[in-house]
Amino acid sequence: MNPISGTQGKRAILRYIHQLMDRERCDYQLVRTKYAGHATEIAKQAVDEGVDMVVAIGGDGTINEIAKALVHSKTALGIIPCGSGNGLARHLRIPMEPKAAVELLNSGKRLCIDYGKINGLPFFCTCGVGFDAFVSLKFADSGKRGLLTYLENTLHESLTYKPETYEIENEEGTQRYNAFLIACGNASQYGNNAYITPQASLTDGLMDVTIMEPFTVLDVPSLSFQLFNKTLDQNSRIKTFRARKIKIHRAKPGVLHYDGDPVMADENLEVEIIPQGLYVVASDEKVKGESLNLLQQISEYFSGLKPKGEEFIAKRQSHLFELNRTLLRKLSNKD
Repeated sequence: MNPISGTQGKRAILRYIHQLMDRERCDYQLVRTKYAGHATEIAKQAVDEGVDMVVAIGGDGTINEIAKALVHSKTALGIIPCGSGNGLARHLRIPMEPKAAVELLNSGKRLCIDYGKINGLPFFCTCGVGFDAFVSLKFADSGKRGLLTYLENTLHESLTYKPETYEIENEEGTQRYNAFLIACGNASQYGNNAYITPQASLTDGLMDVTIMEPFTVLDVPSLSFQLFNKTLDQNSRIKTFRARKIKIHRAKPGVLHYDGDPVMADENLEVEIIPQGLYVVASDEKVKGESLNLLQQISEYFSGLKPKGEEFIAKRQSHLFELNRTLLRKLSNKD
């Protein structure tokens, strides 16, 4: 368990673990991480001891630390998601509600998934360069977590960020792009249901590459809607393709991100997918009680379709409007 990941407390999670874990099927030990990299050390020891499962209680960063120690072993990764985005857990349809996530550990199926590497750094959800990597760096330095902080950084930095020129090389040749960002997805989303590579599969042996070309302020509403509506690949500003391995060349060194964690790297990058490298515990059906994405519900509402729970939508719309007011107020106070 990462005591400081995400935006929620862990006390209820611990209570559910003690109450719900099937002690006739398993023994368990709870270990709190104490420093960056500690989760990797714990997971490596678990593999050496032949442990069946290591469970990450945290977000995509904690998952990355643990999963990279489990690759190519028989030890499976379990997830109780409580991070800021929870991209891999959402793709695997692991419930965001802690009680249901704990129950899934007792009943979920083992699935062998792919993972990726960018310049040798393992990633399990997404990696990339450009604006998303730049925002990840700002987010890491902000000292605060959560969706509001991420949106604040995203909106503020997008006002001044300049696209870069990249060359992408794969087995079909080399293409040159002026791009706002390049995202490589093993999974379909960053987290928070933001689908940057909406058609990505964890088991096809390929990465989905999304190239977002420069856009104007008029494109923002459609891009934002499609990002959360799982249709980003239909936008004219978006180019997509699949590959097993690519090389990205840029004019100068800069930041990249892997599973949301930023790191500085040189101008030449290599990204590849390693098929069938990690066992995970996943849901074998659609998560019970999963609602439509908020933007989908609002779209249906104004299209005259019957939404899932009008009272729920009204509450979420009210919350969304209040979030926008708070965000704009904060942004107006920045230089």
